[in-house]
Amino acid sequence: MRRLLTVVDVDVFDPAAAWELDPRVAVRPEPFGALLYHFGTRKLSFLKNTTVVEIVRTLGDHHSAGDAIAASVAEPDARAPYVHALSTLAGSAMIRRVASSPES
Repeated sequence: MRRLLTVVDVDVFDPAAAWELDPRVAVRPEPFGALLYHFGTRKLSFLKNTTVVEIVRTLGDHHSAGDAIAASVAEPDARAPYVHALSTLAGSAMIRRVASSPES
């Protein structure tokens, strides 16, 4: 018996691509970081690192997720955990890839 895979509307995270916070996500600052609530999926994520919160808030201001991470984390060797965090957020649809414009 063959099984059909269902395609889920979740982007595979590429740090070289432009990303943004999904507009259906609310960010609530907390002493430990922030809570993210997705009104479409009803998922809740806890960000327990203020640097991750800053990166997520500024994703849309940068050409790529990698640029957003580099703006907040100076040491290249210290960036891997932040790439992983954004990958997890992409997998749960909290952030989304920015659609390319037709001119590019």
